[in-house]
Amino acid sequence: MHLLFDLDGTLTDSFPGISHSVNHALVDVGREPVSDAQLRPLVGAPLRTIFNTLLGPADLVVMKRVIATYRARFDEVGIFENRVFPGIPEALAAFRTSGHTLQVVTARSAASARHVVRHFALEGYFEAVHGPEAADHACDKADLVLAALRMKGASADEAVMIGDRGDDIRAARAHGVRAIAVRWGYGAPPEIAAAAPHFVAETVADLVAWIQSVDRLDVNELRT
Repeated sequence: MHLLFDLDGTLTDSFPGISHSVNHALVDVGREPVSDAQLRPLVGAPLRTIFNTLLGPADLVVMKRVIATYRARFDEVGIFENRVFPGIPEALAAFRTSGHTLQVVTARSAASARHVVRHFALEGYFEAVHGPEAADHACDKADLVLAALRMKGASADEAVMIGDRGDDIRAARAHGVRAIAVRWGYGAPPEIAAAAPHFVAETVADLVAWIQSVDRLDVNELRT
């Protein structure tokens, strides 16, 4: 199968670096920092969406400045405040050993996402990292799912999208791709339930077991 992974909240616990970088950027433009409770529901959304929510109406100059300040701080400092979720490297290795192909599909800018993947020594597991270009503030995650499918020449029934937010699930469903929601990330249970994933993985072990079970089912279907 072709496994498509969200990054923030699925592979890495990036909330410390994101929250510190967001507040650094807000203070830089004269705004008050926000609490973790205010910010956590926004993690995983494009930066423009996050700052539109936190700043309210803001002109283009302010928006460009706050995004640039955020990115500079995250890439230089914030990345070192994050971690890979326990069990993720082992799961990725198991998936590759089983013959699955792996790609990252994220709302984080492509350059930043590649930086994160390299920093945590995960690049050997993934064939590609799909994210918007830095200047693309209106990227639809469903478009990135489609790009990942096209890269492999894969049909929807050969792929699975794995993410922690409702947007991940909806992006997969937009193309008929099976979707797994993971509970160790940032998506609240009502958000996940509303997006209607095919499966909810409470733990990394649950994720591995589900992929293995579907893989066996797909093989058996091919034999009939």
